[in-house]
Amino acid sequence: MNPADQTLVEAYQAGAAEVRQAVARLFDLDFTEAELDAHPEPGRWSIRQLVCHLADAELLYAERIKRILVEDEPLLVRADPDKTVALAFAGRCVMDEVALIESVRRHTGAILATLTATQLERQGMHSTDGRLTLRTVLERVTAHIPHHLRHLPTKQQAILAARTPGEPGLSR
Repeated sequence: MNPADQTLVEAYQAGAAEVRQAVARLFDLDFTEAELDAHPEPGRWSIRQLVCHLADAELLYAERIKRILVEDEPLLVRADPDKTVALAFAGRCVMDEVALIESVRRHTGAILATLTATQLERQGMHSTDGRLTLRTVLERVTAHIPHHLRHLPTKQQAILAARTPGEPGLSR
């Protein structure tokens, strides 16, 4: 694997720690379950929905990566992230979702670390984006967590601003 590809795999593997650190900050601020479900930005996902979306996307991307490696040009069907909100997000534990992300990234990262440049050029056929190389899929999933985590500070600040002065969140 060339140095650029190695750096990409390492960035992929580091993504789970980024999620854990971001969520740990929320728990350090004693965010309540209600605050995790709040929608401080109308029309945008709650913190819980965002973390659940990340976990669901990890499963999808891991499956795509494996299928591209073992099948000839597998069909990769587009998933609508707004429709996955129906997947019982309200009943899901944020820390369990973080653990899932960590597990999937560790599992898939071990596979990715063994790949050759030729394997990274294997392709799948995306239902809306056409042919995608494994490298492109890896670039997309690696960028996915940072893309969503950049929205957390705004949500966090709005929730903290809405708290009654002197009213801490629930202890965890």
